[in-house]
Amino acid sequence: MRFYRPLGQISALTFDLDDTLYDNRPVILRTEQESLAFVQNYHPALKTMQNKDFQKLRQSLRETEPEIYHDVTEWRRRAVEQAMLNAGLSAQDAATGAEAAMENFAKWRSRIDVPQETHDTLAKLAEKWPLRRMRLAERGPLVAITNGNAQPELFGLGNYFQFVLRAGPHGRSKPFNDMYHLAAEKLDLPLGEILHVGDDLTTDVAGAIRCGMQACWIKPENADLMTTPDSRLLPHVEISRLASLTTLI
Repeated sequence: MRFYRPLGQISALTFDLDDTLYDNRPVILRTEQESLAFVQNYHPALKTMQNKDFQKLRQSLRETEPEIYHDVTEWRRRAVEQAMLNAGLSAQDAATGAEAAMENFAKWRSRIDVPQETHDTLAKLAEKWPLRRMRLAERGPLVAITNGNAQPELFGLGNYFQFVLRAGPHGRSKPFNDMYHLAAEKLDLPLGEILHVGDDLTTDVAGAIRCGMQACWIKPENADLMTTPDSRLLPHVEISRLASLTTLI
């Protein structure tokens, strides 16, 4: 554990999800494979579609609608729908097929192997603010803020969080401050009393600090703050294991 800025009062914690509370790489790789297979098998006209074709559609969508990248779920759905339209499906069939593809995507996306350390840490942290837990119903002041489309309630983490904020439905993606401000509003706390925990030095650390929150960087394996290319602002504290938070708070 390393400190770079003085820590102030901490009345709540917000967490990034992917690669902060679990390793996101294996599930994303498997999900992409299964998602492509689903589309290929959905209709004979899509049989030869490859991942590079799908990525070109995504890029084209972003070029014509730059703001769509804030909502990765809708971005994917629209790209799948366009692939089906390009393959000759009717507008209705393409819309139906895209919805089916997204249901398949959500199923595989939620098959996340959450470490026991994550469960133990979140459970202990949720017990540390009994008075606020009474005020905030059954759960402690723990919140998830994600740019992705993981659904914690589908892989055993939902009960730890008072609420989950996702880019798209709840504002622009991090490092924009929309979701950070919304979290503070929903928690009824000053931004400065919230510690955000995440693995990304841009979206999590710089984004949180620039909007007035405190930031904890959970550094990826073999990463070094002094040599990492995307290091923009120093976090308040750096940890290498999530469990360290139980001694910090």
